[in-house]
Amino acid sequence: MLKKLLPRTTGALALALAATLSLPTAADEASVRKAVEAKLGGKVDSVVKAGYLGLYEIYADGQILYTDDKVSALMIGTLIDGKTMKNVTSERMQKLTAIKFSDLPLELAVKQVRGDGKRVFATFEDPNCGYCKKLAKDIAKLDNVTIYTFLYPILSPDSLEKSKQIWCASDKAKAWNDWMVDGKTPGGKSDCDTTAVQKTVETGRKLAINGTPTIFFADGERIPGAVPVAKIEQKLAQTAAR
Repeated sequence: MLKKLLPRTTGALALALAATLSLPTAADEASVRKAVEAKLGGKVDSVVKAGYLGLYEIYADGQILYTDDKVSALMIGTLIDGKTMKNVTSERMQKLTAIKFSDLPLELAVKQVRGDGKRVFATFEDPNCGYCKKLAKDIAKLDNVTIYTFLYPILSPDSLEKSKQIWCASDKAKAWNDWMVDGKTPGGKSDCDTTAVQKTVETGRKLAINGTPTIFFADGERIPGAVPVAKIEQKLAQTAAR
């Protein structure tokens, strides 16, 4: 639906605008929703007032776009607050794509506990993903954490084979780190019960995980991509304080 009419763009739509004071009404949002769904030919997940120049935020097909009350134009890109220079779109995406962490099937993940293990997060990673390898090296520096790594082989058949070998290893965490951090190719068998890997792929698809790595924190918020370890530390501190 949306992906056909509004293809993803790499150039951001930078709207450095000051917030307006107008408040949304249910009637406004309902009429905008109806008009947008008619144009897109499908269901819209949510419609809210964006708080900038009378724009409405539309969330559909895992993307955010913006329109006015007459739906005279549909804009896709990044909305920047002109006063704070805050990336409004990015923050909203993190909220809209958040999950309930306890719903993750943690028994399907490779578990690592360091120190007291009180700070918890999960990752979905492909063993042949370069950004995942960078992330693995970075989070090796973290202490007092519990990390659940879901083997998510979406890049190639070799990714699936390596995932199975890691899952079949007697020490899954060591096999994972040997490969991702030290570059030691998994050499074990891959003929054990690897239904966990397939179930992880199914889970990732349900969660609309389209790239690796993807990180989920204890509050359910997701961050796609290999983010700096300092940002992970900051987020872990925030969730621990709640």
